[in-house]
Amino acid sequence: MSLITVKDLSLGYESKAIIEHLNFEINEGDYLCIVGENGSGKTTLMKTLLHLKAPLAGEILFSDGLNANEIGYLPQQTVVQKDFPASVKEIVLSGCQGRTGLRPFYTKKEKKLAMDNMKLLNILPLKECCYRELSGGQQQRVLLARALCATRKMLLLDEPVSGLDPGVTLQMYELIRELNSVKITIVMISHDISTAVKYASHIFHIGEEIFFGTTQEYMKSEVGQFFLQYDETASS
Repeated sequence: MSLITVKDLSLGYESKAIIEHLNFEINEGDYLCIVGENGSGKTTLMKTLLHLKAPLAGEILFSDGLNANEIGYLPQQTVVQKDFPASVKEIVLSGCQGRTGLRPFYTKKEKKLAMDNMKLLNILPLKECCYRELSGGQQQRVLLARALCATRKMLLLDEPVSGLDPGVTLQMYELIRELNSVKITIVMISHDISTAVKYASHIFHIGEEIFFGTTQEYMKSEVGQFFLQYDETASS
């Protein structure tokens, strides 16, 4: 079932388009990786899908039962955010804010959801710890648990392994794959194309040439073969 349908979408800043005439669908259970060169518009696309940025043209249609404020979102961290002086429990629980409406408190159900997500991501023993005292990998798990409090349907992740060491990076990729295996749809921006094709079911490549399709189709395409070869050369 299609969760998001994009029709003739154009993106950009002010009146200058950087991507035009995009048409694609994100289906329930997909693991979509958005790849491409720096400045190609990957984060702009993700913010537009979340209705945080208006498109220049076209439309984004959500299926019944899915709203933009019900999508879990993990943006790239800023230096200020990494130094945020709150407890792990407080940050994870804040992911339930979209459920509270005008209510100025969290219910028992929402508190249980936060606890369950901390347990799922193996950070429950850290619940009273100060967020800024955690390692980079632990912080990303906290933010992922927070995003899960907003949804059990779809997660949008903007380079969630950026700045992490190789071992923690692998753990994060495996964790995201596990979440996808329990029917959470994943849309993730990644700069690591060779790893993206290992985990993703679909690839959206943004650049001079636009590609959208299955991972297998991408690996057989000219653009996919070129960038995979370039990626392997750069990492060797």
